Amino acid sequence: MTHTNHTPLPQAQPADVGLCPQRTQRLMDVLRREVASGRLPGAVALIARRGQVALFDSVGVQDPASGAPMRADSIFRIYSMTKPVVSVAVMMMLERGQLLLSDPVSQHLPEYAHQQVHTPNGLVPPTQPATVQDLLRHTAGLTYEFLGNSPVQRQYGEVKIASRDRSNAEFSQTLAALPLQFQPASTWAYSRATDVLGRLVEVISGQTLGQFLQQEIFAPLGMVDTGFAVPPAHQHRIAEPFAKDPDGGVAMKVLDPKQTPAMEGGGGGLMSTTLDYARFLQFMRNKGELDGVRLLGPQTVDFMTADHLGHIPADGTLLPPGHGFGLGFAVRTAQGISPVPGSVGLYYWGGIAGTTFFVDPALDLYALLMIQAPNQRDYYRPLFRDLVYAALL
Repeated sequence: MTHTNHTPLPQAQPADVGLCPQRTQRLMDVLRREVASGRLPGAVALIARRGQVALFDSVGVQDPASGAPMRADSIFRIYSMTKPVVSVAVMMMLERGQLLLSDPVSQHLPEYAHQQVHTPNGLVPPTQPATVQDLLRHTAGLTYEFLGNSPVQRQYGEVKIASRDRSNAEFSQTLAALPLQFQPASTWAYSRATDVLGRLVEVISGQTLGQFLQQEIFAPLGMVDTGFAVPPAHQHRIAEPFAKDPDGGVAMKVLDPKQTPAMEGGGGGLMSTTLDYARFLQFMRNKGELDGVRLLGPQTVDFMTADHLGHIPADGTLLPPGHGFGLGFAVRTAQGISPVPGSVGLYYWGGIAGTTFFVDPALDLYALLMIQAPNQRDYYRPLFRDLVYAALL
């Protein structure tokens, strides 16, 4: 994480970019109310419209144990907000001619050549091989151990697939030896697929995932505080959840950002700040470019943020009604149906500790909420979305 001089994101008053000042302020008032209620330790919120930051504010505490106030530059575990970044890395390789989305995964990672699909009648071979596109859109037949208790999910748990003590190479070998939960290309199922993409990046680049992301994405975009661990000089800025869940008293288990993990998880390992991730969103909003640095072509960004599911059904409730999935992002396909507002073409994702973002190209809007409140995420994400849309004029 080297500090270089990058142009700060442009700023504007809310009224200058079509946001109501009072309603923009009300968003922060609601977050203050949540902090006062004892359900939320603290938060950092950012809204940008027409490429300019109109709200960037923090509330509450960064660390409930010490009472240290939340800072604009507090560092958060962003978990699955790692996935869009790694998906961009894969698409950069596509643009360099290093892979095709139609490539079978096993062409690059031979350990996946002999996978079998679990069925009630035993293991059967896949009807078609999972491709790089399947990994990007979560249709590769993989799953997540914490999303259920199926036989395959139990096997993920038994081998401790979530362990950060394995290298990405060892992780990939371990996962490849387990059966698939679905036939490839048959079902959208949120999964370890992006962790596999992290290994794919390593094999094609000859670098560790962390090295590739640092050299090819973080440094060029000026994301100075993003990485798989937080160096000692910056550990006083780590945002923490409550020690015990305010809704149920259970102890909160979250990644330790101070430890350098063996596994640089492409699906959920990054730590970042609000401004760093806003720079990534500005780059996406600009269709692949920031401050004169272009990492992706505009057509590639449009392609990533289009729906890639079509009629492929979704397993579980993670993908809301009226949404499909692109290459690393959920994508809105209908203005209605979903219980939260947004334009057709909006794309978004979030992390399991509560961080969330969305980009609405139709309104030239993006917004980011950084919190560490794992068990309250399903409340704070839609609340934030509602309040942002209420502020639009």
